[in-house]
Amino acid sequence: MTIRVKEQVQRRSARLPCISPLCSDLFAGGEINIPNYRCGRQKKLLAVLEAGESDISTHIANMLGIFKIPQLSYGFVLNDKAQFPFVYWMTPKQDTQYQGVVQLLLHFRWTWVGLFAPDNDNGERSLSTLTPLMIKKEICIAFTERVQHKTWLWIPHELPAIWREVNVFVYTADSQYGLFIIIEVESLLQRGQCGGGKVWITTGLQNKLGSCSTDCFRYAHGSLSFVMKTKKKTNKDYYGPVTSLSISCSEKIFDCSYSRQELSVRGLTKCREQESLKLLPQEEIERIQSQDSYVNYLSIQTVVRALNAAYSSRSKRISITGGRGRLEFQRLWSWQLHPFLKEVRFYTNTSADGQYLDEDGAVAADFDILNLVLFPNSSIARVEIGRIERQGSSNMKFTINPESIVWPNLFKKTAPHSRCTESCLPGFAKKVQEGKPPCCYDCAPCSEGTISTQEDADECTSCPEDQHPSEDRDQCVPKAIVFLSYEEYLGSLLAFLSLFLSLTTGFVLGIFIKYKETPIVKANNRDLSYILLVSLLLSFLSSFLFIGRPRKGTCLLRQTAFSNIFSVAVSSVLAKTITVVLAFLATRPGNTMRRWLGKSLANSIVISCSSVQVLICTIWLGASPPFPDSDVHSQLGEIIMQCNEGSVFMFYGSLSYMGFLAAICFMVAFLARKLPGNFNEAKLITFSMLVFCSVWVSFVPTYLSTKGKFMVAVQIFSILASSAGLLGCIFIPKCYIIILRPNLNMREHLTRKN
Repeated sequence: MTIRVKEQVQRRSARLPCISPLCSDLFAGGEINIPNYRCGRQKKLLAVLEAGESDISTHIANMLGIFKIPQLSYGFVLNDKAQFPFVYWMTPKQDTQYQGVVQLLLHFRWTWVGLFAPDNDNGERSLSTLTPLMIKKEICIAFTERVQHKTWLWIPHELPAIWREVNVFVYTADSQYGLFIIIEVESLLQRGQCGGGKVWITTGLQNKLGSCSTDCFRYAHGSLSFVMKTKKKTNKDYYGPVTSLSISCSEKIFDCSYSRQELSVRGLTKCREQESLKLLPQEEIERIQSQDSYVNYLSIQTVVRALNAAYSSRSKRISITGGRGRLEFQRLWSWQLHPFLKEVRFYTNTSADGQYLDEDGAVAADFDILNLVLFPNSSIARVEIGRIERQGSSNMKFTINPESIVWPNLFKKTAPHSRCTESCLPGFAKKVQEGKPPCCYDCAPCSEGTISTQEDADECTSCPEDQHPSEDRDQCVPKAIVFLSYEEYLGSLLAFLSLFLSLTTGFVLGIFIKYKETPIVKANNRDLSYILLVSLLLSFLSSFLFIGRPRKGTCLLRQTAFSNIFSVAVSSVLAKTITVVLAFLATRPGNTMRRWLGKSLANSIVISCSSVQVLICTIWLGASPPFPDSDVHSQLGEIIMQCNEGSVFMFYGSLSYMGFLAAICFMVAFLARKLPGNFNEAKLITFSMLVFCSVWVSFVPTYLSTKGKFMVAVQIFSILASSAGLLGCIFIPKCYIIILRPNLNMREHLTRKN
């Protein structure tokens, strides 16, 4: 038994049905074909190799399927394995190529493309497969054109405007239509004076590239094509001639006969190798190693290896012929060949796991991406510029070398631009236009606090907490760490004022100590004056705890120290005010207030009032103490280093208590301001507490409305202003008398009524 090899008559559209001498000849077992008879040698048909179009292949498959005869097709791909279970496709499935097309479009960011497909079942199948893949990756199809052999049925009379806008055309060709579509469209574009020179991405043109002439390449120059990867062969595998190319080569490689009987439409081929393939000229080797010949070779090798496996698994039997017995193989039927065809694997591909028939009976293979180039000297070349390699059963690896691509002359050696709109620069994001495809969009600037680092970003993203957007909102830059430092102008000014007022307070304290025996110093309890001056000195110095980078120690001390020191100062002023009132009442005859006068009452007032504030601060530090913290959200572009108060309630509680003491002191001093006396200290205390309360009443809203270092500056200013108010209103008039008017520093003058 031999293999009947029949290549379908090229493009005989008028002879579509397979019920013809061609089909009936496939089942004839002899040299001639007589309907309903089997004449001559009884050779069984084991497999059919064909390269027909969709309709012809379908008819052949329907007929051969009745007898379960294997059909190896390298023309049209019948993907329906359930309907055609006995068909094996020797050309790879288009799905891998379509994924490669999408990857190629994404690589060059071509999102506005035109799509051409044959107006047949193969074209519809390619559109139904490729279109969803492109839409999923947001590649817009500007137009879809179904092409036919008869140009006048589909070619437009006037050049569509959309064809001018699109620079990249995708052409899912098949062997029936070849390259003539590219020639027709490019001719129309050149007649329309829009330059032509579009970039064509083609699939399925492997059967036509080898026969493309120089004039054909003139139109296809710069195009990109996906072809099945093949490995050059120099082995001694032999096969019968199938195509005209194979026939011409076989005359030089093999001792083959190709003849047929008058009543038969087929020819039987039996070849005997006579020399090695590598003895041929290089140009002949390249021709026979082209992809169409390779597919023919692959088809024959599939059957050869399946037959070898089938016969190896069968046992021999004794046949008696002419009285003599001999061993021969059991007869092999065509339907028994299917299990072996499914197990055939080929290692002729350069991929790691070889080339084989997948579960659908189709060839699984890698692909090369070729660049069709026509040189100025009219020489042509197909330059490999990339590849698609299978990575397992479902993944693929896409590689491309853009520098090796020769683009059509219209684009002047640069990659073409094929987009519906201009790209959105970094710092902008795409904004879909209503009623238009997703690739036709506007560019909207990123909102405050967000960035986009690449072109055509779908949306803007936020920066990490320690970074902020640049001015152009195209990158994140580190935020500046901000705190009130000595190096900046504001911090230096406040530090200078604190130091100056501290020295001033120390100077006043020194004057009071030096003139401690004078009447004006002894008046209103000299010890209370010392306590008040020391408290004011410490309050000025406490401002330095607020300047500089916040640390654990300074955060624990700054608010508690300030609160306690100010409470002592206000308590001293309150004790002074009460002393003034009691001293006036004690001068009246019969008044018992004289026994309350003395240091014990004043000290009790200071200690008791200050102890309450100490208790509040102790609870504060024990329950929720302040700690160093950073605020990354309040100010754009800044990280504010600050002290977290821990418990806001305790913070405002301590301020409220201090304000409560100041209010009592102000009211008592205000009521005593008109007491008789040439030097009534209650008047000074009243004015000083008015300044003190005004500062701290305005402090609260100002403090809450500021952020960062300015919040700290407001508190320092409030401390300095209120302390300076007490120092200036109470002690400066006394220093004036002590230094400049010593004649007034006498008991008679101080006690004399106005």
